[in-house]
Amino acid sequence: MDQRSPATIDTRPLLDWYDRNARKLPWRVGPEDRRLGVVPDPYHVWLSEIMLQQTTVAAVGPYFHAFLRRWPALSDLAAAETDDVMAAWAGLGYYSRARNLKKCAEVLAAEHDGKFPETEAGLLTLPGIGPYTAAAIAAIAFDRPATVVDGNVERVVARLFAIDTPLPDAKPDLKRLAATLTPSRRPGDFAQGMMDLGATICTPTRPACALCPFLGSCRAQGEDRPDRFPVKGAKAPKPTRKGAAFVCRRKDGAILLTRRPPKGLLGGMAEVPTTAWTPDYEPDDALSAAPFSANWTKATGPVRHVFTHFRLELDVYAAEIGTAPAPEGHWWEPAATLDEAALPTVMRKVIAHAFEDAFRPKR
Repeated sequence: MDQRSPATIDTRPLLDWYDRNARKLPWRVGPEDRRLGVVPDPYHVWLSEIMLQQTTVAAVGPYFHAFLRRWPALSDLAAAETDDVMAAWAGLGYYSRARNLKKCAEVLAAEHDGKFPETEAGLLTLPGIGPYTAAAIAAIAFDRPATVVDGNVERVVARLFAIDTPLPDAKPDLKRLAATLTPSRRPGDFAQGMMDLGATICTPTRPACALCPFLGSCRAQGEDRPDRFPVKGAKAPKPTRKGAAFVCRRKDGAILLTRRPPKGLLGGMAEVPTTAWTPDYEPDDALSAAPFSANWTKATGPVRHVFTHFRLELDVYAAEIGTAPAPEGHWWEPAATLDEAALPTVMRKVIAHAFEDAFRPKR
């Protein structure tokens, strides 16, 4: 690892750059407004930071606006139905975030008078708030001198110091070096400036070094090799799991749904009935897991979906029936409310595939 002293890097130009170039984001109080005394809403900061985990700024914007229209204050979210929150989250992925979002709102309403703790230590006691999120809320919402390190900041710091240690092993060193750069004055703006710099200038490929406020201080740029950093370790290939999904449509258009266990992958979300998802799935045995006997038709080709740790391939079986009671633990979701159900993206893919293939009128 490079031992260059952080004291040789002047971070004041970063704040000057941020004052001129801060991105306008729906959850952000920009530098001009902050100078006028406008204070960030901790509820907005928290909500955006939870949504932004593993998700892009562009994808989060519409969800952020939709959440605030439906639950404009933390107390509204605390009083909401969990199923409604899960349904509003559908499409953002990583659904444990939504469950913890609801739990955190409830804890804040019940035990903290609806107010966020202002320190990292206090924030870390809340459901779903880890070290990164605690630092982000403390710095951005309360201007506490906390060190905020996301993927963009890791890239900036790795290049500033030309860190040769591959990720993820380099993370502790990157966090330590980032802490040496964090100023006591305007730490929230500094954190957002570092994020913006990584997102717009110090990008993963072809960084615009000539526009960077750290030009002349960055070791990777000085050695004309910024693209080399951060060094990434070899990724293990993702395993593939397979299974079958069963889309049953009643004559009035309702779709048979069930709910996944509250904990684990897609916990608490709605789904169509499926087999287990395993590497040794046996297609010939799939119909033995169907929710009931029916004239099941297999759709052409599987539905494919990629999760963080594995790839999934689901054979889709479809059936149309008259009237029938839902099996225990299942329910009939009316066609009119299907779009509002708490269905994860993979299940929406499955249902769409059934309608596009198996339910399509035959010529």
